[in-house]
Amino acid sequence: MKSICGIDCTNCEISGTCKGCAGTGGRPFGAECLAAQCCKKGKTALIKLKEKLIAAFNALQIPDMEEVTELNALKGSFANIEYALPNGQIVKFWDDNKIYVGNQLHKKNSDRCYGIIADEKYLMVSEYSGFGADAEIVVFKQWNDAENK
Repeated sequence: MKSICGIDCTNCEISGTCKGCAGTGGRPFGAECLAAQCCKKGKTALIKLKEKLIAAFNALQIPDMEEVTELNALKGSFANIEYALPNGQIVKFWDDNKIYVGNQLHKKNSDRCYGIIADEKYLMVSEYSGFGADAEIVVFKQWNDAENK
């Protein structure tokens, strides 16, 4: 399988369920792949997007969150955990089939983690225990990146 962004698809644990981004025009699971969409704009577009997002995440200055140094392509279903809103409603914010960029960081002096995820419009930081249990939204906001609109 050939990728648009250069990722080696043969090493991916879900490659058997994926149709490949090159063969699907950047929609390997039927929804957009942020990395593929950036790469279609030019060789450095994905690098620039990641740099801007890393700076945006670090600018949040969340106490006890490690510095963000890397963002990886991330299928929505891996990060689309459930959150309980104050009114008791349970919600998910991301499309399970879309590819975003994100990472998981350990919370300093804790057994909890921070999950970070973004697309071309929104970024989110959540805190959770193992496998997404007891998830809490720390930040969910629109971010502006004129080059990606």
